[in-house]
Amino acid sequence: MYYLIKSALTECTFEELQKGEYQYVVALTVEEWKKKENAFDMGIELDINVDDIHNTKAEVNYDSLTGTFSVPSRRDISGPDYQYAFALDEKGIVFIDSTGVVERILKRISRSKKWRVPCLERFIYDFLETIINRDLSLLEKYEKELDAIEDDMMDEKTETGLTRVNEIRSDLRELRIHYEQLIDLGQELQENENNFFKSENTRYFRLFTDRVTRLHDTATSLRDFTMQLRDMYHTQIDVKQNRIMTLLTVVTTIFMPLTLIVGWYGMNFRYMPELNTKWGYPVVIGVSALIIVGGLWFFRKKKWL
Repeated sequence: MYYLIKSALTECTFEELQKGEYQYVVALTVEEWKKKENAFDMGIELDINVDDIHNTKAEVNYDSLTGTFSVPSRRDISGPDYQYAFALDEKGIVFIDSTGVVERILKRISRSKKWRVPCLERFIYDFLETIINRDLSLLEKYEKELDAIEDDMMDEKTETGLTRVNEIRSDLRELRIHYEQLIDLGQELQENENNFFKSENTRYFRLFTDRVTRLHDTATSLRDFTMQLRDMYHTQIDVKQNRIMTLLTVVTTIFMPLTLIVGWYGMNFRYMPELNTKWGYPVVIGVSALIIVGGLWFFRKKKWL
């Protein structure tokens, strides 16, 4: 797909693009790029291999600026990324993408964006902004979900919460890495080493970098929150174990004297006077009950029960 940057992103033919009257935006598949690479005269040989794209970055060349995008799907952040490359100079930008995601973004921009001062810098800003435009609501959703999990943990409903906390923590880790790479990309564009951009328009890249930095800080804060929830979960497990150990200790302490009585009178020596008295049995029962009641009273007084 071929576009010209006019008051809006306007679809055009390849012949109209080659006239050079406007800066352009192009989306090509890997195969199309290999066929038409020389037509864009960027002074590079960009060999695109999707399997070699692992992060988002930009590299400055003598006559161009090239780079790659590795963008997590917001529907499944831990799943496969959308991966594509780009090359740009002062005349325009070419995206090399076989996934179709760039084409969808360009169509969205062409329908929704109008520019008073059309320029390549503003288009790049809108393109980058489209990548992250739903992230704030996504992070807010995570925050509300973590708050709900925290409330459940306070009510000791911890069985299912920790699994979801770990999933969110994994997603936030992926997003933080993605934001760090976008920040580096924005700073590289703002540096404008090859003077492809007008100096007054590099402010767009600064605005984008500032926005991604705020998202990165929010994701970092939420990740710290997940760590606190994990610590809370383990603390509650320890508390439950301590309660169980306390209960077992109380039971053992109360029944230990009873066990001694059973063992003592179970020896059946011939000259044990208690065995021949009619009050021996009820006395042992009374002593045993007294030991139990006294033990319970003692542990309640010490607030161990």
